[in-house]
Amino acid sequence: MSAPILNLQNISYTLGGRPLLEGANLAIEPGHRLCLVGRNGSGKSTLLRIAAGEIHCDDGERFIQPGIKIHYLPQEPDFTVWKTTYDAVCDGLPEEEHYKARSLLTELGLTGDEDCRALSGGESRRCALAQALAKKPDLLLLDEPTNHLDLPCIMWLERELLSLGAAIVVISHDRRFLETICQSVLWLHQGETRTLEANFSHFEQWRDEQLELAEREAHKLSRQIAREEDWMRYGVTARRKRNVRRVAELAQLREARREINAQKQGSLKIEAQEADNTSKIVISAQNISWSYGTKTLVKDFSLKVLKGEAIGLCGANGAGKTTLLKLLTGLLTPQTGEVTLSPSLKLISLDQQRSILEGDRSVADVLTGGHGDIIQIGQEKRHVIGYMKDFLFRPEQARTPVSHLSGGERGRLALACALAKPSNLLVLDEPTNDLDLETLDLLQEMLSDYNGTILLVSHDRDFLDRLATSVITPEEDGVWVNYAGGYSDMLAQRRGTELNERKVLREARSETEAKNAATSSNKAITKLSYKEQRELNGLPDKIASLEADIKLCRRALSDADLYTRDPHKFEKITLLLEQKEAELTHAEERWLELEAKQEELRLA
Repeated sequence: MSAPILNLQNISYTLGGRPLLEGANLAIEPGHRLCLVGRNGSGKSTLLRIAAGEIHCDDGERFIQPGIKIHYLPQEPDFTVWKTTYDAVCDGLPEEEHYKARSLLTELGLTGDEDCRALSGGESRRCALAQALAKKPDLLLLDEPTNHLDLPCIMWLERELLSLGAAIVVISHDRRFLETICQSVLWLHQGETRTLEANFSHFEQWRDEQLELAEREAHKLSRQIAREEDWMRYGVTARRKRNVRRVAELAQLREARREINAQKQGSLKIEAQEADNTSKIVISAQNISWSYGTKTLVKDFSLKVLKGEAIGLCGANGAGKTTLLKLLTGLLTPQTGEVTLSPSLKLISLDQQRSILEGDRSVADVLTGGHGDIIQIGQEKRHVIGYMKDFLFRPEQARTPVSHLSGGERGRLALACALAKPSNLLVLDEPTNDLDLETLDLLQEMLSDYNGTILLVSHDRDFLDRLATSVITPEEDGVWVNYAGGYSDMLAQRRGTELNERKVLREARSETEAKNAATSSNKAITKLSYKEQRELNGLPDKIASLEADIKLCRRALSDADLYTRDPHKFEKITLLLEQKEAELTHAEERWLELEAKQEELRLA
């Protein structure tokens, strides 16, 4: 086992008079990849900032091996000190390495000419990732790196991090990302840390076992207190000295129970207020289209959304997900085609609710609309403090300005606002951003039990797999396709369809060429050479083989103990993965090139 390059021991930190961290530990070895998980507000970002040296702890020790280069990516990076994104990424790089900046920015969908003072959340996140990867640090500290990223970008980031070789500590709510990247888990709970030396896929079962063990200990303590109280009432009063000692012990036991009760985190209560809907068909779209300038975002799309369905939309940023969502919900009129909405439709949009979380209005004012302390929940009126507790807000946070809330707290407040109103159609645009894993589980359970219809835009692959009954994704030129099942089902269907289409196209072309072979001798060249045709025929099988090899490499790298057990093998598989991915890209480009050439020759 290597010596840690970063070691935090017995870290304590108090925030607003409340202990946030108490004896927390974090140690990371060279090349190791660890995820830091815990409830929103448990202190994950604070611990990461202490590790980065951004803030100082109240007590404890922070050790970094001399010469170690650390890069910290915060949740909300600030680039206002630079003029363009290219300048930001180049800062601190030797001039001969500036080419890395342009290459990484291009991979992340940026040009390098973006004005740093006018970046969107997604652009800022991608610029921060390019800056982090360009510096080739020994240790990367990443706070929610996948927020605001689309699926192609998330998958590219996974490959980059696996091939980087740096030690990584990452905070994320994306289960699939954590399962791919991390070799161990550090759980921050009630100010203390506990380590699981296994892949994230084992974490939730382990966490539940730890919580059950703590609950049994608390129950044993309560029973011991009950026995002591009974003895105090009915014991032999003449034995004064023994009584004095037991009184002191009883006081200590009660104090221990008070501490346990104080540390117990509340249970989130998520429940949607449902409105009646008598229509079986909620939305009917017939051949709808929408173009913006010369770019077609939606082309001849038809869909019937039935009551009770949960339909996911996913795809690259800029593909038109938000436009399609607005067309389907009547917020945008299609340029061609028609959308019919159920007359009994009552729609609630989470994105609309998030737009009110700006400024300095208090949490209570946002929930009540600024009208007293009572909030209408469906047909019921409740005091705002009681409703806040359902979403894990403390009573003293009622007058807290929303601008002072953490990202997770703002996400919970948006949910609280949206779910207070009756609905039979929920429109959720990236609902998983900033929510902790426990809240995500409860949100998913609530949505699964929801009798209404759900339209969901998300880049969270696991969330789509758990919830979606079908997934709509863009193909090309504004064409959208609806696939049955979740995200993994969509991928399997697309891959199968793509390979089948290649096979049919190859057979059809071969048959056409055979028919024309007899008359082709006295004509101009209208087909590929023998060598090119043979290469084209073999490419689909080669592509399928490369995809299988890549899958095996990724499965091997997901082994939490591989690097510790055999660093040489880990490096070898990482290099092999890079090689196979490069070969796959080349094979796909070559297939497209030969298909295009063959088509041109045929039409010539």
